[in-house]
Amino acid sequence: MPVTVLGTTALTPAHIVFLLLGGLSAGIVNGVAGGGSLISFPLLLALGYPALTANITNTVGIWPGYVGGAAGFRNEIGGQSGRLVRLSPIAVIGGIAGAILLLTTSSAAFRSLAPWLVLGASLLFAAQPLLKRALGGSAHAPPRTRPLLLSGGTFVASVYGGYFGAGLGVMLLAILGLALPDSIVRTSGLRTAVSMLVNGVAAAVFLIHGGLAWRAVGLLAAGSLGGGWIGARVALSIPAVALRIVVVAVGLATAVKLLV
Repeated sequence: MPVTVLGTTALTPAHIVFLLLGGLSAGIVNGVAGGGSLISFPLLLALGYPALTANITNTVGIWPGYVGGAAGFRNEIGGQSGRLVRLSPIAVIGGIAGAILLLTTSSAAFRSLAPWLVLGASLLFAAQPLLKRALGGSAHAPPRTRPLLLSGGTFVASVYGGYFGAGLGVMLLAILGLALPDSIVRTSGLRTAVSMLVNGVAAAVFLIHGGLAWRAVGLLAAGSLGGGWIGARVALSIPAVALRIVVVAVGLATAVKLLV
Protein backbone atom coordinates (compact mmCIF):
# COMPACT_ATOMS: atom_id res chain seq x y z
CA MET A 1 0.00 0.00 0.00
CA PRO A 2 1.41 3.47 -0.89
CA VAL A 3 2.57 5.64 1.98
CA THR A 4 1.55 9.31 1.89
CA VAL A 5 4.42 11.78 2.18
CA LEU A 6 3.78 15.46 2.88
CA GLY A 7 0.18 14.83 1.87
CA THR A 8 1.02 14.88 -1.85
CA THR A 9 3.49 12.18 -2.82
CA ALA A 10 2.98 8.45 -2.31
CA LEU A 11 5.83 6.00 -1.81
CA THR A 12 5.01 2.76 -3.60
CA PRO A 13 7.29 -0.30 -3.37
CA ALA A 14 8.81 0.78 -6.69
CA HIS A 15 9.53 4.25 -5.31
CA ILE A 16 11.26 2.70 -2.31
CA VAL A 17 13.52 0.67 -4.60
CA PHE A 18 14.26 3.73 -6.74
CA LEU A 19 15.22 5.79 -3.68
CA LEU A 20 17.48 3.07 -2.30
CA LEU A 21 19.21 2.64 -5.66
CA GLY A 22 19.36 6.40 -6.14
CA GLY A 23 21.08 6.80 -2.78
CA LEU A 24 23.51 3.98 -3.60
CA SER A 25 24.36 5.48 -6.99
CA ALA A 26 24.74 8.99 -5.57
CA GLY A 27 27.05 7.66 -2.86
CA ILE A 28 29.23 5.85 -5.41
CA VAL A 29 29.52 8.91 -7.67
CA ASN A 30 30.29 11.18 -4.71
CA GLY A 31 32.93 8.74 -3.50
CA VAL A 32 34.66 8.70 -6.87
CA ALA A 33 34.39 12.29 -8.01
CA GLY A 34 31.47 14.21 -6.51
CA GLY A 35 28.27 15.01 -8.40
CA GLY A 36 26.02 12.40 -6.81
CA SER A 37 23.24 14.97 -6.45
CA LEU A 38 22.95 14.82 -10.23
CA ILE A 39 21.32 11.43 -9.66
CA SER A 40 19.40 11.80 -6.40
CA PHE A 41 18.02 15.34 -6.79
CA PRO A 42 16.33 14.74 -10.19
CA LEU A 43 14.99 11.46 -8.83
CA LEU A 44 13.20 13.27 -5.99
CA LEU A 45 11.76 15.75 -8.48
CA ALA A 46 10.56 12.88 -10.68
CA LEU A 47 8.81 11.32 -7.68
CA GLY A 48 6.81 14.49 -7.21
CA TYR A 49 8.59 16.38 -4.44
CA PRO A 50 8.65 20.21 -4.72
CA ALA A 51 12.04 21.64 -5.68
CA LEU A 52 12.91 23.11 -2.26
CA THR A 53 11.78 19.98 -0.43
CA ALA A 54 13.77 17.85 -2.88
CA ASN A 55 16.89 19.96 -2.41
CA ILE A 56 16.97 19.89 1.37
CA THR A 57 15.84 16.25 1.52
CA ASN A 58 18.61 15.34 -0.89
CA THR A 59 21.27 17.17 1.16
CA VAL A 60 20.31 15.38 4.36
CA GLY A 61 19.68 12.02 2.69
CA ILE A 62 23.00 11.64 0.90
CA TRP A 63 25.15 12.98 3.73
CA PRO A 64 25.86 9.46 5.08
CA GLY A 65 27.45 8.74 1.71
CA TYR A 66 30.21 11.21 2.57
CA VAL A 67 30.74 9.36 5.84
CA GLY A 68 31.11 6.13 3.89
CA GLY A 69 33.49 7.83 1.48
CA ALA A 70 35.58 9.19 4.34
CA ALA A 71 35.81 5.65 5.74
CA GLY A 72 37.05 4.43 2.36
CA PHE A 73 39.66 7.24 2.24
CA ARG A 74 40.59 6.94 5.92
CA ASN A 75 44.32 6.40 5.27
CA GLU A 76 44.54 9.33 2.84
CA ILE A 77 42.61 11.63 5.22
CA GLY A 78 44.51 10.52 8.32
CA GLY A 79 47.80 11.89 7.01
CA GLN A 80 46.30 15.35 6.40
CA SER A 81 44.84 16.18 9.79
CA GLY A 82 46.62 19.56 9.87
CA ARG A 83 45.10 20.62 6.56
CA LEU A 84 41.67 19.43 7.63
CA VAL A 85 41.88 21.39 10.88
CA ARG A 86 42.73 24.57 8.95
CA LEU A 87 39.99 24.07 6.36
CA SER A 88 37.23 22.93 8.72
CA PRO A 89 36.17 26.39 10.01
CA ILE A 90 36.09 27.70 6.43
CA ALA A 91 33.98 24.75 5.27
CA VAL A 92 31.58 25.09 8.23
CA ILE A 93 31.04 28.84 7.78
CA GLY A 94 30.64 28.49 4.00
CA GLY A 95 28.23 25.59 4.31
CA ILE A 96 26.03 27.44 6.81
CA ALA A 97 26.06 30.56 4.63
CA GLY A 98 25.01 28.56 1.56
CA ALA A 99 22.20 26.80 3.42
CA ILE A 100 20.85 30.07 4.80
CA LEU A 101 21.11 31.60 1.32
CA LEU A 102 18.96 28.79 -0.05
CA LEU A 103 16.29 29.23 2.61
CA THR A 104 16.12 33.04 2.57
CA THR A 105 16.66 34.24 -1.01
CA SER A 106 15.32 33.63 -4.49
CA SER A 107 17.12 30.76 -6.18
CA ALA A 108 16.68 31.96 -9.78
CA ALA A 109 19.95 33.89 -10.08
CA PHE A 110 22.06 31.28 -8.34
CA ARG A 111 20.44 28.49 -10.35
CA SER A 112 21.48 30.23 -13.56
CA LEU A 113 25.03 30.65 -12.26
CA ALA A 114 25.48 27.11 -10.88
CA PRO A 115 26.13 25.25 -14.17
CA TRP A 116 28.79 27.76 -15.17
CA LEU A 117 30.52 27.35 -11.82
CA VAL A 118 30.57 23.57 -12.26
CA LEU A 119 31.71 23.88 -15.89
CA GLY A 120 34.50 26.25 -14.91
CA ALA A 121 35.64 23.94 -12.13
CA SER A 122 35.65 20.97 -14.51
CA LEU A 123 37.77 22.77 -17.08
CA LEU A 124 40.06 24.05 -14.33
CA PHE A 125 40.51 20.51 -13.02
CA ALA A 126 41.23 19.20 -16.53
CA ALA A 127 43.89 21.86 -17.02
CA GLN A 128 45.51 21.39 -13.59
CA PRO A 129 48.74 19.74 -14.79
CA LEU A 130 49.35 22.56 -17.30
CA LEU A 131 48.43 25.25 -14.81
CA LYS A 132 50.72 23.82 -12.14
CA ARG A 133 53.66 23.89 -14.53
CA ALA A 134 52.78 27.43 -15.61
CA LEU A 135 52.65 28.51 -11.96
CA GLY A 136 56.01 26.94 -11.27
CA GLY A 137 54.87 23.67 -9.74
CA SER A 138 56.41 20.55 -11.33
CA ALA A 139 57.55 17.17 -10.17
CA HIS A 140 61.08 18.59 -9.71
CA ALA A 141 60.07 21.83 -7.99
CA PRO A 142 59.89 22.21 -4.21
CA PRO A 143 56.42 21.59 -2.78
CA ARG A 144 54.42 24.78 -2.67
CA THR A 145 51.10 25.55 -1.02
CA ARG A 146 48.99 28.52 -2.16
CA PRO A 147 47.16 29.51 1.05
CA LEU A 148 45.04 32.31 -0.43
CA LEU A 149 43.71 30.10 -3.21
CA LEU A 150 43.19 27.27 -0.71
CA SER A 151 41.20 29.34 1.79
CA GLY A 152 39.28 31.55 -0.64
CA GLY A 153 38.50 28.76 -3.08
CA THR A 154 37.35 26.41 -0.32
CA PHE A 155 35.03 29.08 1.06
CA VAL A 156 33.41 29.79 -2.32
CA ALA A 157 32.97 26.06 -2.98
CA SER A 158 31.52 25.56 0.52
CA VAL A 159 28.92 28.30 0.02
CA TYR A 160 27.94 26.66 -3.26
CA GLY A 161 27.83 23.24 -1.60
CA GLY A 162 25.58 24.45 1.19
CA TYR A 163 23.25 25.99 -1.37
CA PHE A 164 23.20 23.24 -3.99
CA GLY A 165 25.77 20.47 -3.81
CA ALA A 166 25.86 19.05 -7.36
CA GLY A 167 29.46 19.34 -8.56
CA LEU A 168 30.88 20.34 -5.16
CA GLY A 169 33.41 17.50 -5.29
CA VAL A 170 34.65 18.56 -8.72
CA MET A 171 35.04 22.16 -7.54
CA LEU A 172 36.97 21.14 -4.44
CA LEU A 173 39.25 18.81 -6.39
CA ALA A 174 40.06 21.64 -8.80
CA ILE A 175 40.83 24.08 -5.98
CA LEU A 176 42.75 21.65 -3.77
CA GLY A 177 44.69 20.27 -6.72
CA LEU A 178 45.96 23.73 -7.63
CA ALA A 179 46.52 24.94 -4.08
CA LEU A 180 48.26 21.89 -2.63
CA PRO A 181 51.37 19.97 -3.76
CA ASP A 182 49.91 16.49 -3.49
CA SER A 183 48.62 13.49 -5.42
CA ILE A 184 45.10 13.28 -6.80
CA VAL A 185 44.31 10.34 -4.52
CA ARG A 186 45.25 12.22 -1.34
CA THR A 187 43.45 15.30 -2.65
CA SER A 188 40.37 13.14 -3.23
CA GLY A 189 40.48 12.04 0.39
CA LEU A 190 40.71 15.62 1.63
CA ARG A 191 37.92 16.64 -0.76
CA THR A 192 35.68 13.94 0.72
CA ALA A 193 36.32 15.10 4.29
CA VAL A 194 35.64 18.76 3.44
CA SER A 195 32.49 17.80 1.49
CA MET A 196 31.29 15.83 4.51
CA LEU A 197 31.66 18.94 6.68
CA VAL A 198 29.96 21.27 4.20
CA ASN A 199 27.00 18.98 3.66
CA GLY A 200 26.83 18.11 7.34
CA VAL A 201 26.40 21.70 8.53
CA ALA A 202 23.97 22.43 5.68
CA ALA A 203 21.98 19.34 6.68
CA ALA A 204 21.91 20.60 10.29
CA VAL A 205 20.47 23.93 9.14
CA PHE A 206 17.80 22.14 7.11
CA LEU A 207 16.97 19.86 10.05
CA ILE A 208 16.35 22.95 12.20
CA HIS A 209 14.31 24.58 9.44
CA GLY A 210 12.14 21.51 8.83
CA GLY A 211 10.16 20.62 5.73
CA LEU A 212 12.03 17.38 5.01
CA ALA A 213 10.49 14.29 3.43
CA TRP A 214 11.68 11.95 6.16
CA ARG A 215 10.94 8.60 4.51
CA ALA A 216 12.88 9.67 1.44
CA VAL A 217 15.72 10.88 3.68
CA GLY A 218 15.95 7.47 5.34
CA LEU A 219 15.94 5.53 2.08
CA LEU A 220 18.54 7.77 0.42
CA ALA A 221 20.71 7.59 3.54
CA ALA A 222 20.58 3.79 3.64
CA GLY A 223 21.70 3.53 0.04
CA SER A 224 24.29 6.31 0.06
CA LEU A 225 26.23 5.07 3.10
CA GLY A 226 27.42 1.92 1.36
CA GLY A 227 27.72 3.72 -1.97
CA GLY A 228 30.17 6.27 -0.57
CA TRP A 229 32.51 3.55 0.67
CA ILE A 230 32.33 1.70 -2.67
CA GLY A 231 33.07 4.91 -4.58
CA ALA A 232 36.12 5.70 -2.44
CA ARG A 233 37.56 2.21 -3.01
CA VAL A 234 36.97 2.58 -6.75
CA ALA A 235 38.79 5.94 -6.74
CA LEU A 236 41.76 4.34 -4.97
CA SER A 237 41.97 1.46 -7.44
CA ILE A 238 42.12 3.32 -10.76
CA PRO A 239 45.12 5.21 -12.23
CA ALA A 240 45.40 8.95 -11.62
CA VAL A 241 44.88 9.81 -15.30
CA ALA A 242 41.73 7.68 -15.47
CA LEU A 243 40.45 9.26 -12.25
CA ARG A 244 41.03 12.73 -13.70
CA ILE A 245 39.05 11.77 -16.81
CA VAL A 246 36.18 10.42 -14.68
CA VAL A 247 36.08 13.57 -12.55
CA VAL A 248 36.02 15.86 -15.59
CA ALA A 249 33.32 13.73 -17.25
CA VAL A 250 31.15 13.89 -14.12
CA GLY A 251 31.64 17.64 -13.89
CA LEU A 252 30.73 18.24 -17.53
CA ALA A 253 27.67 15.99 -17.22
CA THR A 254 26.60 17.92 -14.12
CA ALA A 255 26.98 21.27 -15.89
CA VAL A 256 25.02 20.06 -18.92
CA LYS A 257 22.27 18.65 -16.74
CA LEU A 258 21.96 21.90 -14.79
CA LEU A 259 21.87 23.92 -18.02
CA VAL A 260 19.14 21.71 -19.48
